[in-house]
Amino acid sequence: MFSQNDILAKEYFKKGEYEKALHEYKRLHAKSSSNINYINQLVSVYQELEQYQEAEAFLLKLMSRINYPALTVELGYNYQLKNDLEKANSNYQKAIESIDIRPTNVFSVARSFQNHSLLKEAVISYEKAMALKPDFNFNLQLAQIYGEQGDIEKMFESYVNFADSSPRTVSSVKRSINDFISENSDNENNIIFRRILLKKIQQEPNLLWNELLSWLFIQQKDFKKAFIQEKAIFNRNPESLNRIEELALISANENKNDIAKEIFTYIVEKAQDPEIVLEAHHQLLQLEIKESTKGNYDEIHNKYLELLEIYGINIQTLNLQISYGHFLAFFMNETSKATAFLEKTLKLPLITLEKAEVKLELGDILVLQEQFNKALIYYTQIQRNLKNSTISQEARYKVAKASYYKGDFKWAESQLKILKASTSQLIANDALDLKLLISDNKYEDSLQTALKLYSKADLLSFQNRNDEAITLLDKILNNHKTEPIMAQALYKQAQLFEMKKEFQKAAANYENIIANYRDGILIDDAYFNLAEIYEKQLNQPEKAKDLYEKIIFNHADSIYFVDARKRYRALRGDSIN
Repeated sequence: MFSQNDILAKEYFKKGEYEKALHEYKRLHAKSSSNINYINQLVSVYQELEQYQEAEAFLLKLMSRINYPALTVELGYNYQLKNDLEKANSNYQKAIESIDIRPTNVFSVARSFQNHSLLKEAVISYEKAMALKPDFNFNLQLAQIYGEQGDIEKMFESYVNFADSSPRTVSSVKRSINDFISENSDNENNIIFRRILLKKIQQEPNLLWNELLSWLFIQQKDFKKAFIQEKAIFNRNPESLNRIEELALISANENKNDIAKEIFTYIVEKAQDPEIVLEAHHQLLQLEIKESTKGNYDEIHNKYLELLEIYGINIQTLNLQISYGHFLAFFMNETSKATAFLEKTLKLPLITLEKAEVKLELGDILVLQEQFNKALIYYTQIQRNLKNSTISQEARYKVAKASYYKGDFKWAESQLKILKASTSQLIANDALDLKLLISDNKYEDSLQTALKLYSKADLLSFQNRNDEAITLLDKILNNHKTEPIMAQALYKQAQLFEMKKEFQKAAANYENIIANYRDGILIDDAYFNLAEIYEKQLNQPEKAKDLYEKIIFNHADSIYFVDARKRYRALRGDSIN
């Protein structure tokens, strides 16, 4: 019954039925007169009813028998509501002075100040307690208050001090700070944060300052400066290259290939562990392939052979072997050689998961050769041997994709329906996209001519035959103008143009989608990709800003919403606070 009365009182208060809430809280307080929650709620109800005299009398009676300084804050706030600011401030001062007598009073006093948005008094309370008792740490609370007050510099100082005193909180501190900085290194908040850290580095060497500075530079995508900080950290603590490896991978993912190469080369020079050196060499090869043309494939091929000669054909070089097989098939067009090489890899004493990784690549090579049924055998073996694993779900997706490539849309769709619930969000999203493509276009034409042409173009793209894919997509665009697959064909072709660095052509396709398929599912994709082209390739930031703005105001549910808002604010030069 007691618990039910509590719920009932809260419900009345929530609904604004304060007379009923007052009745219930009086009953609850009578049964549990020391319960601070009931005391606070009873005072709040009196105040909502503007019964300030009753609240004052209630508080004074309590204070005569209970020494609880937070009640002094409540009494002061009650006077403030009556516009008696002199008595309000006098009580606030008494509550703060109670911390001198007993520093632990800060917990209830400062919380009461914060509950009533008396932020200045809360700051004074926390700072006084920390001065009296240095092992108290209220930097997190102070940071949050300074943020509410808009004092960015003090907020950053407090967050940094909190991270310093409690190293396990560094990740959560970064998340909090991230809301106030941007990719723009000239942003006022970025400059303030950078200045604080540089000052701390000069005053007191601490690897945390270098770590936070590196993190800031990564947010700004200034990976070269981040690398300088990471080297400083490694030089003082040369136990692990993990942080530098992570920076190298981030740089590569952001297509900052020059700095990524520099970092991986540094890893090769500094690492003592052969596996780390091998992986760095492998990543350097991937970067070289990304930027290569057919003219230097032989040189890359020789580098693969050299690494395999040095490190051997064994379990430790499994990733390099799979990568080499992929390079032979997809870049040098030596599919038979690639298949033979990977079949030898399968004879190594591999665990089931490692065998699955090799079979996945072998299946891809068979799809490349359009030997779909043989590819399905490998994919199905993976599904059977590693049920419900991520790699099994990936194999199921590849089964669906292979069926789609060969025009068996019904079977592909049945597999994709299962994958919509995949534990891997990436696979689930890809599966949903492909299922929608098939279901939206399979009924338009009984022969499914346009869908078959599109799946063939998709296959050509998978085979690195992008020029042929673009030509085939042109056929759809010219001959199937009334069909819903038009928008998808324009989008796919635009992506291929981007891969060929033909950005004007890509932009024209995206603009076509925006002009003619505004109600389609690809509209936010078109806006975002076109904005990125204008911003990063065609140097037209105003056009990019307008497009990001359209996503923000018209497509709040888009997966691009957060990135669009970030890019828009950066282009507008906002000082984030």
